[in-house]
Amino acid sequence: MEFSQVLEQRRAVDYFDPDRPVDSKLIRQMVEKAALAPSSFNLQPWNLIIVNDPQKKAALQKAAWNQPKITQAPVIFIVLADRGGWKKGHPVMEKTFSQMVAAGLPKEKYDWFADACSSLYGASADRQMAFACKNAGFFAMALMLAAKDLGLDTHPMDGFELDKVRNLFSIPDNYWIPLLLAVGYFDKSKSLAPPKWRKTVDEIVVSF
Repeated sequence: MEFSQVLEQRRAVDYFDPDRPVDSKLIRQMVEKAALAPSSFNLQPWNLIIVNDPQKKAALQKAAWNQPKITQAPVIFIVLADRGGWKKGHPVMEKTFSQMVAAGLPKEKYDWFADACSSLYGASADRQMAFACKNAGFFAMALMLAAKDLGLDTHPMDGFELDKVRNLFSIPDNYWIPLLLAVGYFDKSKSLAPPKWRKTVDEIVVSF
C-alpha cells in the first residue's frame, strides 16, 4: 500500500469482526514495523501488553467504560510509556549508549550522555511525563499506520480507568498508560462512519 493510502485509509473504526482472528505473525510484523518509530536519543521508552485472552479482555472491558470494542476486537494493546526510560542504569539507556559507542562515540562520553538524558528528560515530573508520552505517542501512531499497511484496523482509546487497568495487569508505577489500542478487522456488516474533519494548513500554522 502506498503511504498516502495508508494515511487516508487509517481510521479509528467503531466495530470489529469478533469472528475474524488476527494471526500472531501479523501482530509481530505490526510491532516490528512500529519499532522503527523515532524516539528521543533512541531511548524507545515504550512497551506493550498484548491482550488476546477472552477472560482478560472481559476484565479489561469493565475497566474501560464497558466499551464493546474491547471484547469485539481480537487483540488489545495496552501501550506503556516508561517515565524512567532516561535513567542511568536503565537497560535500554545502557544499550543505546553501547550502540553509540559501537558507532564511534568514545566511551568517555558516558557521563555526558547520562547528564544530557537527565537534564532533558528527568529534570521534573512534567519533563519525565512529557518524555514518556511523547515518545510512546510516536510508537502508537506507528502501530496504527503499520496495522493499516498490513490490512488491519485499529481504534485508540482514552476511555479507561488508569488505576484499575494498572492493577489488573500489575503494571509498575514507572509506566504511564497513554492509551489502549484495539486491533482487528472492521466488521463489514456495519456502516463505516464518514471521515472526521481535519484542520486546514492555515488553521494549523500559527505565529505569535
